[in-house]
Amino acid sequence: MLRMVIALALITTAYAAADPIAIGSQRELFVDHHLIDTLEGSALRLHPPVPRETVLHFDAPWEGRFSAYATVLKDASRYRIYYRGMHAARADGSEIEVTCVAESDDGIHFTKPELDLFEVMGETTNNVVLANAAPLSHNFAPFIDRRPEVPADERYKAIAGVGKSGLYPFASPDGLRWHKLSESPVITDGHFDSQNVAFWSETEGQYVCYFRVFLDGIRCIDGTTSPDFIHWSPRVEMGYNGAPREHLYTNQTAPYFRAPQIYVAIAARFMPGRRVVTEADMAELPGHAKYSGDCSDAIFMTTRGGSDYDRSFMEAFIRPGLGLNNWTSRTNYPTYGVVQTGPDEMSMYVQRNYGQDSHHLQRLTMRLDGFASVNAPYEGGSMTTKPLTFEGDRLLINFATSAAGEIRVALLDTDGNERPGYGIEDCDLIVGDRIEAAVSWQGETDISALGGAPVRLRFAMKDADLYALRFAAK
Repeated sequence: MLRMVIALALITTAYAAADPIAIGSQRELFVDHHLIDTLEGSALRLHPPVPRETVLHFDAPWEGRFSAYATVLKDASRYRIYYRGMHAARADGSEIEVTCVAESDDGIHFTKPELDLFEVMGETTNNVVLANAAPLSHNFAPFIDRRPEVPADERYKAIAGVGKSGLYPFASPDGLRWHKLSESPVITDGHFDSQNVAFWSETEGQYVCYFRVFLDGIRCIDGTTSPDFIHWSPRVEMGYNGAPREHLYTNQTAPYFRAPQIYVAIAARFMPGRRVVTEADMAELPGHAKYSGDCSDAIFMTTRGGSDYDRSFMEAFIRPGLGLNNWTSRTNYPTYGVVQTGPDEMSMYVQRNYGQDSHHLQRLTMRLDGFASVNAPYEGGSMTTKPLTFEGDRLLINFATSAAGEIRVALLDTDGNERPGYGIEDCDLIVGDRIEAAVSWQGETDISALGGAPVRLRFAMKDADLYALRFAAK
């Protein structure tokens, strides 16, 4: 119903006067209504990721059933997954929690390095990068600092802490050897009993942090910003564009690596008290009975900064799936981060079988930019953008059609009239499945004749998906 109301509102405001959106040459994904003016016979469609192989078992003595809060980073050709190791059920921030790391050359085959940094459970050769630091290993969440001229010994940063401690800032030159940037917490107003995440925003020119709060008894998200990772603004409650509040256990908000102005949040949705697995079932799995009384999945939302998430999609992005193993409490929690793992592929990871001996991390894949699309059925449909300005002389699109499907594109003036030579009938038929292809009109891709004037784009589509677009120079 919410999406229907949004679509009707967009149609009734067709061609309303508005300042053009300046997109320059940045890539824009169709994950929200930022560029969309009207949808006729078409709709935004969510594309859940495809489950793949198990990439990591939490099987070291200091890891186990209660490992949690994983983060995936890609640094040049190296992939790293950081996560909490906790081999027994304890209160948040207990002394047995450690921060572990696994490494990979391809994002698929991970190994646990022998680091010799900390002695844990009598072992000095292990994959632990933080220990004896309770409660900070409860939810240690690293990121690669993309701020220009960041000091070399602070290239990696992290935020960690729980409600009783507040959040502490960390830094590292190599992602393995960490030191505090402050002996006092730098964010103190919040509950923090989850994975709290931070990053440098290229578009906002500041650090951003999203963290756990409770509002009217519901697990929610607040945000704060900082120029230096030490001094943070008062927290701001994040809204959901009018959608109802749901228990969001982790938020996992991060800039999308191919369009950093869009922050993607693949959040764990928690359904307290919704029991699927009985205590007897949990004993058969086998698992800890305490974690059989709830269930979880993951949802997809975005934000472009400010105090609202876009909840165009209320349905699940990642379902628990067949069998009982993933219907236990606090399983199906996504990692923080999405990384490219092939020319046309990106991967994310999700915890499976939480609280059980079989607890592990599974990889899921998507096409590049493929979180969502403008989708038109076989009967056909169209989408028209708001007025926009661009830089470049070609229009490139990420799209897929069926063998019978097609896409054509028209360039319009701000009143919705086709620009001469760039109409729907002038557009050469677009059929296929490409991550990036140039649109042509009568065999020509050059649109420099438009001279940078504001335009609208109209996509006429049949059995097709449009994932993203950008303008570029030849």
